[in-house]
Amino acid sequence: MTDTQTRAGFVALIGEPNAGKSTLTNRMVGAKVSIVTHKVQTTRARIRGVALEGASQLVFVDTPGLFKPTRRLDRAMVAAAWDGAADADVVVLMIEANRGVTEGVERILEGLQGFGENRKIALAINKIDRIKSEALLALSEKMNEIYPFVATFMISAERGHGVDALKEWLAGEVPEGPWLYPEDQIADLPLRMIAAEMTREKLTLRLHQELPYQLTVETEAWEERKDGSCKIDQLIYVMRDGHKGIVLGNKGETIKAVGKAAREELVEFLGRKVHLFLQVKVRPNWLEESERYDEMGLNFKDGNS
Repeated sequence: MTDTQTRAGFVALIGEPNAGKSTLTNRMVGAKVSIVTHKVQTTRARIRGVALEGASQLVFVDTPGLFKPTRRLDRAMVAAAWDGAADADVVVLMIEANRGVTEGVERILEGLQGFGENRKIALAINKIDRIKSEALLALSEKMNEIYPFVATFMISAERGHGVDALKEWLAGEVPEGPWLYPEDQIADLPLRMIAAEMTREKLTLRLHQELPYQLTVETEAWEERKDGSCKIDQLIYVMRDGHKGIVLGNKGETIKAVGKAAREELVEFLGRKVHLFLQVKVRPNWLEESERYDEMGLNFKDGNS
């Protein structure tokens, strides 16, 4: 293909926490590149998933959920989300059909007002199976009265309804030009960070409300072995001694279960044998350490109040 026949561009998915952005990214890409849990604010770094649609390459920027920030980490996450939207060729605002126009959605719509008329911003109403069609149409009309979206899509990211239509539309909206990544690449995050995100997801799912957002995972070492397998050493940072006990669990049961689940997913993702070793460390001030933000792909300075 010549450069003029191909298209490539960045697509930013924005919305409130839990709007379904990570689920949509993974479905578009056809593989798991973004952390998905029932808990809000789980996506920290701007994860880029790469998808192909005909002659177009779509690079999805799965931004952290937009919410009212209170802590340094929150502020850095929100700044990353807006930066991702500002840098994208196309922006898709995702809202939950069953929640409608919330205060959070209203804040996002206010933020979009400063993007200018030339920016392509579409609306994707997700979880359409949760409300009646009459209410869905009314919500679409209300949203388009508030902001002039270039297109509106009714989707279910989890079930796949309407996703193909959105993907096809995006393929025609990104700029003409050469592809930005090799054809077989599905994400531009370093494998070390993807591995850390997978372990953090398993911790989040396992611990539920016990340890909301006061932990982070870093891949400390990655060793390629001669037999084709790899050895991965990860550190789980928590803020208090009591948290360490929660992560370890009774007789180490929790950390063993988390390690097993994370290793199995890494084996599937990498397509080879993985030796995963987890260690828990107490760092009371990790939320104020710039190195932790670098590991998460966030800007430490953006967290300043």
